[in-house]
Amino acid sequence: MICVDTSVWIAALRDRTTPTAVHLAELVEADEVVVPAPVRIEVLAGAPKRELAALADGFVGLVSAVPDVATWERVESWVAEAVASGQRFGVVDLLIAAIAAERGASLWSLDGAFARMEKMGFVQLYAAP
Repeated sequence: MICVDTSVWIAALRDRTTPTAVHLAELVEADEVVVPAPVRIEVLAGAPKRELAALADGFVGLVSAVPDVATWERVESWVAEAVASGQRFGVVDLLIAAIAAERGASLWSLDGAFARMEKMGFVQLYAAP
């Protein structure tokens, strides 16, 4: 399974003809996509009013993942490790990465923060073809 970050969804929604959009559609069709709850909320919160209902309906058929107590504990331990090594990450990015890690899923993102998290061993990134 592949957790798809907000940055990928936004890129795909902006232009559905790009390689990113085409590959995302292939992964969705193959039931390979996990949508962390923070990603779903970020996408919906940034959607134009006229597209909100259709986007929300589109997410209904996808595997969703929500944080639980263990997720938050993982995030807290990562924060301590990151701070000790001079790194800082946003809370939402940490949540998305923790959800992916808990599920043993790769994370597909266009956001450089996740590459830094991968170097720290927090998450495994997905390399799109």
